[in-house]
Amino acid sequence: MAATARFLCPPTARAPPKFNCSSTLATQPESAKKRLLSLIASQERGLRTQRSPGALSSIVEAIDAVAALGRGTVTTGASLSATWRLLWTTEKEQLYIIENARWFGTAAGDVLQVIDVEQKALNNVINFPPDGVFFVRSNIEIASSQRVNFRFTSAVLRGKSWEIPLPPFGQGCHFTREVDRC
Repeated sequence: MAATARFLCPPTARAPPKFNCSSTLATQPESAKKRLLSLIASQERGLRTQRSPGALSSIVEAIDAVAALGRGTVTTGASLSATWRLLWTTEKEQLYIIENARWFGTAAGDVLQVIDVEQKALNNVINFPPDGVFFVRSNIEIASSQRVNFRFTSAVLRGKSWEIPLPPFGQGCHFTREVDRC
């Protein structure tokens, strides 16, 4: 699979998601979203999916179903500006960091994406409790009603009493098919 898929919700959704979310779409989207959330619930943010082609296929189908319902909507406006918690991804670099956090004597905590459309900023944050963080800044450009281009500008790996600046590298885009506060 060439494309990266992500499913994010605001970090306030700590408990298992309740399905009385406020959405701009009606009952059919709630059912599609409920199915998707159910499929990713046991996938450890995507780690298990890497070893299960069947699970990946089912999840991608569920993502496509949610995306089809949001086709034509504008998802790159002000509603995209928020702090989002990663629930599931196929992005190999993030999964590598999540899986190998034990090298730092910890497990990966929240994986967040902070988007500010007005300020044209996107920050990726991977927390390593109790005191560590991997932080990547990037600039964004709204390319279309559902596409955001990004370019990394800085990165740092930080512990309790140390910090390692890393060279930023990379650029890309992400498509947002539906913006919903799970």
